[in-house]
Amino acid sequence: MPTFEDEEPLAFDAVQLPRRADAPRLNQVRGTLLRRIEIVDQHGERRDIDIPAERPLTVFVDKRELVTLMTLGAAPGLLVLGYLLNQGLIRHASDVESIDVDWSVDAAAVKTHRGIDGLAEKTARRVVTTGCGQGTVFGDAMAQIGAVQLPTAQSARIAQDTLLRILELMKSRNSVHRQAGSVHGCALFSGTDMLVFVEDVGRHNAIDSIAGWMAVHGIDGGDKVFYTTGRLTSEMVMKSAHMGVPIIVSRNGVTAMGHELAGKLGMTLFGRAAGRHFLCYCGFERFDADPMPCAPAQALTAD
Repeated sequence: MPTFEDEEPLAFDAVQLPRRADAPRLNQVRGTLLRRIEIVDQHGERRDIDIPAERPLTVFVDKRELVTLMTLGAAPGLLVLGYLLNQGLIRHASDVESIDVDWSVDAAAVKTHRGIDGLAEKTARRVVTTGCGQGTVFGDAMAQIGAVQLPTAQSARIAQDTLLRILELMKSRNSVHRQAGSVHGCALFSGTDMLVFVEDVGRHNAIDSIAGWMAVHGIDGGDKVFYTTGRLTSEMVMKSAHMGVPIIVSRNGVTAMGHELAGKLGMTLFGRAAGRHFLCYCGFERFDADPMPCAPAQALTAD
């Protein structure tokens, strides 16, 4: 039987869906995912292992340098598109004409249809976040979060058996992390159906790539569940809210700011979720929990 190590891990995987007619052209040039190196283990023995091939990707918007993203490069065009959307620099995928990635110069050239109004002002204030590799959120994106409208608790819910099935599917998945470690994985679910899965060196990159995929295919987030292996910081909660996804599941924990922001927005956060164990930190009104089984009745015995 083949093992995970015998297979090429998929750092990007998605169901086949039609693209929006006005979606930008992307030259999805995947980078090399793994690099083989020699190590010495605890027994003093030399052997080869794989490690993730992190690389810089400098983004130019209409020939103006914007930011350098440190990435695995599994879905670079979607990453750049999602980054622009989640930063509030563009409002729709149709604002972008094309994104061309060239790994020979580690750059992505974004061409918009009409430019980005006030780009200098929008990018003037940067907030260095707790994202792996130091994520950056522009202040304007944080200011826009109050305008986010998420579906009601009656229309966007999750049942406990659905949650447990999602955890089971993520545990069994072949991945770069399983083979080489040092990356985060994120996925978008419709019920128990995985729509898209992305791994990257930072969880903020992975969620941006999913945002890009949703925009290209015109996917609404209101009835979806977002899963991540990373902790739920304010940045991750904010990006999920921008994508319109009200329910987030994490294998990791939740920060105080992430919890506070999710509560204000009416989002549901699950953390420490693995196997059959999880904690629902907020948004209990969206969660259909299974009642605890009753303890078996004890037979009465005569004295």
